[in-house]
Amino acid sequence: MQNLGLLVPALIALIAGLVIHSFIIGVNVTDWWKGRSVTPVDHIVTFLGISRMCGQCTNILYIFIDALLLRSLVSPITLPVIGFIYDIFTFTNFWLTSLLSIVFCLKISNFHTRLFLYLRGMIAHRTVYFIGASVLLSAFNCSIFFSVAFTEMIKRGPYNTTIANLTIGCGFIKYVYGYTIGAFFPLLFYCLSAIFLFTSLYHHTTKMKMSSNLSINLETYYSVMKFVSFTFIYNTIYIMGHFTCIIYYYFSCIILLWLYIILQILPILHSSYQIYRTAKLRRQMSKGLQRVMDLFQKKDTETRENI
Repeated sequence: MQNLGLLVPALIALIAGLVIHSFIIGVNVTDWWKGRSVTPVDHIVTFLGISRMCGQCTNILYIFIDALLLRSLVSPITLPVIGFIYDIFTFTNFWLTSLLSIVFCLKISNFHTRLFLYLRGMIAHRTVYFIGASVLLSAFNCSIFFSVAFTEMIKRGPYNTTIANLTIGCGFIKYVYGYTIGAFFPLLFYCLSAIFLFTSLYHHTTKMKMSSNLSINLETYYSVMKFVSFTFIYNTIYIMGHFTCIIYYYFSCIILLWLYIILQILPILHSSYQIYRTAKLRRQMSKGLQRVMDLFQKKDTETRENI
């Protein structure tokens, strides 16, 4: 019952996440439905929002079962499946964030090598396939270690269950290896693409500053550099935070549910910053807030007239 107090912040984070992520998804899906131009970045951001929403839902479901002591009322297979699904969405989040950085790098960087130009054209026209590959790769990676972990769980018994290690007993080092391998490559690809993009933007802005043309506006370039830096910090903390939870449980057999809740807040902050930095999303958000304010003002006026 000690985790009952975590339900309130978890529910607040869930509601905030559903609102922010569904807004991004709704704007991009509406544009696609109306036949407007949808960029590869819009595709990635849409599926990234879906994976984040689903990850939050599985997280709150686990906390709900754990806080209300419902483990005895559910099947022993329930918690392992919840952990398995949560891991799929988590690794999908890793890969899609890396894919977003790669697309930004190929789209904005001014490298002109043959390989770079080939990758720019290939990924730009096959973004949906890369998104699907990210989901399948995440599911495949989790399935391998889930099958091994589930076998281990049957041998040990379904006790000491946690969302961090597919609800098996603590001290299962193979899951630590699985997470390390699964998170290393998307983090590596993200770091490489972010470094290339940031370097390209830095050199480009430096050349433009040295130019005699004083009418050049560098705010757009600075905005992209800020977004890349913020995303790099977010992605690193998000991946290392999950790794900390797993390592801590492996050595101490104590699950850090409060840290998992904090980790669910990070994607909300990133999506909020993305709305702020994206002109289309920021414009739609302003319109939505204005409609809400007009609605409240209308109701307030009607109430005063009735009085």
